[in-house]
Amino acid sequence: RNEVESLIKLFHTLAAESRDRFAAAGIDRNMFRNILHCTFGMTDDMIMDRVFRTFDKDNDSCISVIEWVEGLSIFLRGTLEEKMKYCFEVYDLNGDGYISREEMFHMLKNSLLKQPSEEDPDEGIKDLVEITLKKMDYDHDGKLSFVDFEKAVRDENLLLEAFGPCLPDIK
Repeated sequence: RNEVESLIKLFHTLAAESRDRFAAAGIDRNMFRNILHCTFGMTDDMIMDRVFRTFDKDNDSCISVIEWVEGLSIFLRGTLEEKMKYCFEVYDLNGDGYISREEMFHMLKNSLLKQPSEEDPDEGIKDLVEITLKKMDYDHDGKLSFVDFEKAVRDENLLLEAFGPCLPDIK
């Protein structure tokens, strides 16, 4: 109860700070990205955008107080099951229920450090996508369903954030 009340107070403080037209309704995308960056150290634009969309359940481009509390509940204290659903939703860029080769490629390309080298960096990322599919695509259909993702994460918890950091550090 105390934690929820604290989250609600924080929400109202942040919503008041938001100088956007959504200030009365909640926290806008820019304010939310600022929170993710400053509080949780996130730097990947694509991932931050996807986290915003995952929190914004009604797609009104604004985080309401209910979306804020429910989202942070999973983000900060979710069970493994809740975090798996959340991460899968973040990584499923087009919302079709699968993480495709192309989606993996875009997220990995975004999250990996650029290494100056002679060879085409995209080739290394394509190789990584193939390795990922070999490890996680249990039904061998060339894309990850939630069932594939869940089984892979249960076998190896480190795969929860395989396509980029979308949860806060334990600290």
